[in-house]
Amino acid sequence: MQIPHGAKILSVAEMQTLERAADAGGHSFAAMMDRAGEAVAAAIDEDFVHAVAGVLVLAGPGNNGGDGLVCARYFGSARVYLWQRSTQPEQDHEGHLAALIEKGVEIVHADADPDFVILKKWVGECGVIVDALLGTGANRPVGGQLGDLLDTVRDGLANGPYHDYLYGEPPLVVAVDCPSGLNCDTGALDAHAIAADITVTFGHAKHGHFKFPGASAVGKLVVADIGIDPALSDDFATFVLDRAWVAAQLPARPAVSHKGSYGKVMAAVGSINYPGAAYLSCAAAARVGAGLVTAAVAQPVWAPLAARFSEATFLLLPSDMGVIAEGGAKLLREKLTGYDALLVGCGLTQEDPAQHFVRALFGGSQAKIRPAGPFAIGGGSALTSDPAHPLPATVIDADGLNCLARLQNWPDLLPAACVLTPHPAEMARLCGMDIADVLADPWGLAQKMAQVWGAVVLLKGPYTVIAQPGGVVAVLPVATSALATAGTGDVLAGCVAGLLAQGLAPFPAACAGAWLHGQAGLLCDAEVGPAGTLAGDLLGRLPGARNNTIAQSPNLPISYVERLGD
Repeated sequence: MQIPHGAKILSVAEMQTLERAADAGGHSFAAMMDRAGEAVAAAIDEDFVHAVAGVLVLAGPGNNGGDGLVCARYFGSARVYLWQRSTQPEQDHEGHLAALIEKGVEIVHADADPDFVILKKWVGECGVIVDALLGTGANRPVGGQLGDLLDTVRDGLANGPYHDYLYGEPPLVVAVDCPSGLNCDTGALDAHAIAADITVTFGHAKHGHFKFPGASAVGKLVVADIGIDPALSDDFATFVLDRAWVAAQLPARPAVSHKGSYGKVMAAVGSINYPGAAYLSCAAAARVGAGLVTAAVAQPVWAPLAARFSEATFLLLPSDMGVIAEGGAKLLREKLTGYDALLVGCGLTQEDPAQHFVRALFGGSQAKIRPAGPFAIGGGSALTSDPAHPLPATVIDADGLNCLARLQNWPDLLPAACVLTPHPAEMARLCGMDIADVLADPWGLAQKMAQVWGAVVLLKGPYTVIAQPGGVVAVLPVATSALATAGTGDVLAGCVAGLLAQGLAPFPAACAGAWLHGQAGLLCDAEVGPAGTLAGDLLGRLPGARNNTIAQSPNLPISYVERLGD
């Protein structure tokens, strides 16, 4: 699978390795700094109203500060406020400062402004603040003079007064590589940090740009080319999903086709208490384009589901107190012939009948045969494979995961083509750890467990992460509270299953399903509101999200990331 070069996300160490390799290959650090400063200036120039009101560059002692000084050369009205002037020859701050002095740029050092009187005045008079104090390598708490400096700027941004040209608007904040105080590996954000309106980063986006809470301070992220050979980053395998990549994964819809052309989904979902989960997941599979969806449900679920989703076909499974019973597994397997995808788990419950159903269903998987022996539940009955009825590509979600987590050696039971879609609490159960440990490093954990379990892992949350065995990791750049409501996870699981049925491999299906789900969520945010959106509101917006992704419509709010010059 080809990962788009421009979409790759690097750690701080990886980016430093890349820059050293570029320098060793003849593209010097000085040349990269010149390109970086020019890119920041170009991003500012796109907002003429703010730029004409004046540019204030806050420059620190490192390469980040050097980038800011280069940027200042492009603006006749620039002012530079220095913190800890650098004397490192490779950063050439002295040369940059000399060039600025020759241009008549006003420069003040923080040590000469102990009460920040000049800084306060300049913040109130400028149209743009360039944050070039700390770069991607900074990972310690901010304090002392720098903390006070940042707090002074924050106060000026919050309370004004602002330059007359801006009609009472605060200055535009442009961060160089990252907002000062953002840990570009972990996403941790210092309390003194200034939230940016635009962040211009260089070469590749960094991990911390897409990890919360830091991601909330990045604003619009612009990735600027600073001349590094793309071949140097060939081995890096973490990337941010974008429209072009997702569009390339989605199957064509030729005019000469029929429902069988787009696959069949079998969904073992729902229970008497959660019939809505069955509806949302099955309808989502159809809304992303599956040709046929069959709801395999407990008998009491059939009537409410059929009344709401008339396009589905049904397989009625034996039930116990409104929950699919163990005997449903054999019947389900027998009916799977000809189906392209299986969805298990949405609304199943964790009651004993559902637990026994999950055990029986996956205990018979042909792809990964568990050695005969007792499970942790159900009295220790031994299960064997069922080669006559193998499972198709499978999505396991919600209570399917919770029931699975209670089985000994459950990864051995997974089908060969499998997508697991846990939220952090479900991931914690699968891993046998605390939720806090999951949240501490969701990317690393998803990447590790995809390899250990031999399955694609879609770990849900703001900026959902999708990992496949082999180390490839994709990040969805979508976070909206419109999706923070019951049932949206069922819709997501249905999206992935519907795309699996259309022939996508597990990893592209998981990525594209998450993308379409996220875009539908953004549309709901804009059209319904961040509060009050219901999971069912996503369903009618999935086809539009797909159409706009393929058409590359500028009207869809699809990403927080752009390439400079695109």
